[in-house]
Amino acid sequence: MRIINLGRQDYLNIWEQMKIFTNARDKNTQDELWIVEHSPVFTQGISSKPEHVLSSSNIPIIQTDRGGQITYHGPGQAVIYCLIDLKRLNIGVKKMIEVIENSIIDLLKTYTIKAHLKSGAPGVYVNNAKIAALGLKVKQSRTYHGLSLNVDMDLSPFMQINPCGYQGLKVTQLCDLTDNSDTLNIVAEKLSQILINHVTRNRH
Repeated sequence: MRIINLGRQDYLNIWEQMKIFTNARDKNTQDELWIVEHSPVFTQGISSKPEHVLSSSNIPIIQTDRGGQITYHGPGQAVIYCLIDLKRLNIGVKKMIEVIENSIIDLLKTYTIKAHLKSGAPGVYVNNAKIAALGLKVKQSRTYHGLSLNVDMDLSPFMQINPCGYQGLKVTQLCDLTDNSDTLNIVAEKLSQILINHVTRNRH
């Protein structure tokens, strides 16, 4: 599996690139993880309801084709897009989501942060505050979109929405939970390696 660090990127451009990659790939195409940091943007999942936008601002709101509800992406947040052939791995989308969540929990353990899941609310939490969100799109057993992990960012835009559709849901980030000053890229690379290990381990 290839890890590609794309740096700061416009959301719409990357979304388009993911669709192009997914449509063009065949059974021999290597899976890829794309590490990205986005300029401020709200993204709506396919089932997202408009009432979860609480106030408007100059941050654009983009209707996407991933699962899940509304979330925020911005500088200081590690986004990893998972371009993975589930059929080749012989795993289903539920298993893939589990793999992503467990990878984030394992990463946070390396910073001695105890994270947990919430039933019916995908993502990863620390003391009931959300630190990571995820949403996938599966097309012909191939995934795109992925996860976002709050590392060291301005969390205030989350106040403009019900994050992931949950009213009053608190959000948190890595820099507020540890004295470790790993850069965004180091955190994202570590998480990518853990993800690859988990995916390999779960291959049937």
